[in-house]
Amino acid sequence: MSDLVGRLGGIGSRVAERREKLGLTRGQLAERAGVEEAYVGYLEEQSETSVREAAAKLAPVLDTTAAQLLGEAPPGEGGAAAGAHLGELDESECLRLISPGGVGRIAYNGRYGPTVLPVNYRMARGAIVFRTTAGGSMEADLRTGLEGVEYLVAFQVDRIEEATRTGWSVLVQGSLHHVTDEELAEAQSSGVDPWAGGDRRQYLRIAPARTTGRRITAG
Repeated sequence: MSDLVGRLGGIGSRVAERREKLGLTRGQLAERAGVEEAYVGYLEEQSETSVREAAAKLAPVLDTTAAQLLGEAPPGEGGAAAGAHLGELDESECLRLISPGGVGRIAYNGRYGPTVLPVNYRMARGAIVFRTTAGGSMEADLRTGLEGVEYLVAFQVDRIEEATRTGWSVLVQGSLHHVTDEELAEAQSSGVDPWAGGDRRQYLRIAPARTTGRRITAG
């Protein structure tokens, strides 16, 4: 429920934008989707302001905060689920979980000390691929300056389900490789596209040497 409340305003604007782009009326969309036209109207008319006002009014009654209802509270806040169990994941399950790509965090020892940064990644032939700015601080920090010598880095991906207080975390450790012009086509085939945009033409690849993971389940 909190997930729905937190995203309702955004869903409404995206539904309306897509509907208009396809040249559909609310009635046509409702008929094709098998819902009432009033329901489509309700979704489309929710603004971010109205959703926030509703969350502020509902939160005290539900003994929570507006931030929690809107999904803006820090993930993992609160106690563990009843009967929670922490178990280890084998390598194949870890790779399955991270295979869709998304956002992960790369950790390395940079010029200013230990550094952790989020990046958009995809998998290509078992390796993690992401992009950065050529000549930028990350790209420079991750060059050893020695031919054939690569830095050892860590890459972490996790998912947390607030409603059930379950989730998983995968840690990949391996060497960081700067993709060369000869290797570029394979890296590009991963389809990785950084959210930050900009001229992020340098592809980087992490070849997993050790992959471990853990999962929290509820009883």
